[in-house]
Amino acid sequence: MSEPMILRDVVSTGTDEVGDLRLDWAVACHVGSVRPANEDAALALDGRYLLADGMGGHESGELASEAALQTLASAPVGRSLAETSGALEGLLVEAQDRIGALDGESARRAGTTATGVVLATEHDTPHWVAFNIGDSRTYLITGGRLVPVSMDHSQVQELVNSGVLTAEQARVDPRRNVITRALGAGMAAPQADFYAFRARPGDAVLLCSDGLNGELTDAEIETVVTAAEGDLEVAAEALIECALASGGHDNITVLLVRIAD
Repeated sequence: MSEPMILRDVVSTGTDEVGDLRLDWAVACHVGSVRPANEDAALALDGRYLLADGMGGHESGELASEAALQTLASAPVGRSLAETSGALEGLLVEAQDRIGALDGESARRAGTTATGVVLATEHDTPHWVAFNIGDSRTYLITGGRLVPVSMDHSQVQELVNSGVLTAEQARVDPRRNVITRALGAGMAAPQADFYAFRARPGDAVLLCSDGLNGELTDAEIETVVTAAEGDLEVAAEALIECALASGGHDNITVLLVRIAD
């Protein structure tokens, strides 16, 4: 396995070969316009594409997101759906322990969200196993449409699910940054949600921290990606630019990956 490529404060692109598949990817990560430090990070590694949004302040959040990605980089590629999700569950527990060991003199405990996709095989057909814990998101881009895959673990999402808030109200609610699940941050054993879907040539997966979807609606994200006409690097950079133009109140990270035709 090649060395983990943990990305922060960069724009980067690459191509991975996994069996007969070619995977093109692009990452853009920006500190934003307000925060003093970037606690986001992403990883692109031969069939594993992951993103983490750290919390706990300077250093704690950075170390937590990096620890999560370094641990999850060991996820197996090309296994069955059940084997892949089972391995990820174990690695999330390992990441939780690793992040817990970071807590030191700071009054705020280190923690991070995590989301991503790992390439799996089911009935000789490539699939993505997606997971998330916290409010970083995974989307599928297929047929020119942006389709949500993950659901936020946040207080406002629970209020939307129960009918107390509309999705539009949730975007401006003062509780929108309160997450209900994370790795570390003094929370209990990690509880991730898992999803599986076909990895079809031409389709793309978009991972993002809430610095993107906190500034742009899903419809706006879809419009920006569509305008890039399939150029992943252009799409990633344009999403960052639009989020900054909308205020850039948080760190912003975008990772796009696509199986080539």
